[in-house]
Amino acid sequence: MPTFRKRLTDILFLDIETVSMVSDFRVLSDEMQQLWSIKARQLSRDPSLAIQDCEDLFAKKAGIYAEFAKVVCISVGYFEGSKKEPQAFRVKSFYKGSEKEILLSFIELLQAHFDKPKQQAISGHNIKEFDIPFLCRRMVIHALKVPKMLDIGGKKPWQVEHLLDTLVLWRFGDYKHYTSLRLLAAILGIPSPKGDIDGSQVSKVYWEDNDIDRIWHYCERDVFTSAQVFLKLNRIEVSPELKYISKTE
Repeated sequence: MPTFRKRLTDILFLDIETVSMVSDFRVLSDEMQQLWSIKARQLSRDPSLAIQDCEDLFAKKAGIYAEFAKVVCISVGYFEGSKKEPQAFRVKSFYKGSEKEILLSFIELLQAHFDKPKQQAISGHNIKEFDIPFLCRRMVIHALKVPKMLDIGGKKPWQVEHLLDTLVLWRFGDYKHYTSLRLLAAILGIPSPKGDIDGSQVSKVYWEDNDIDRIWHYCERDVFTSAQVFLKLNRIEVSPELKYISKTE
């Protein structure tokens, strides 16, 4: 595992929640229905997949593909206190307004407080393969400039050392292996991030229940859990009196 060289107070922990771009396959335009059907048949490896099965797969899988999905919540967290002994972990979520407004709020945060990749870092679970590529693609779709902390397209490994992905740290070079945040937390003795929903239920909670509050609460729990996993993986001790503070309104 690479040696940890940054101050805890210089790391922004990140997690996002995404859902399909529309509530139902039939709401898509004719062209997007055709394009999703092509995607669905590729995913299922069945070129003759029936249209009903394409519809079902849209409900289950579309939310993880940036071309067919959108961001509904971005939660971030950071340690606050002295350089050697943080006293609190503060979290905040962006979820109000349109997707573009959510992305703009997050971009403004990065530009104001986390804009120095040589000094600061972004951490989270599987952020290199999911969260960051997803965010960047959606920013491009909305004609937004990608912040330098996220703009990793075409970069060499030594140019993205500011991305501290807990999944990558746990893999120890084994890229065939995937471990969920919940499983990693369990084996490291960290309280489970599981609440009243899990990732597979986010779309339902958003489109059917219209309950965004449950989503950002869930997202913030994952941010705090990924921060605790990061500490464990780097054998960093913090005070058991560490406070968890949500600044989300």
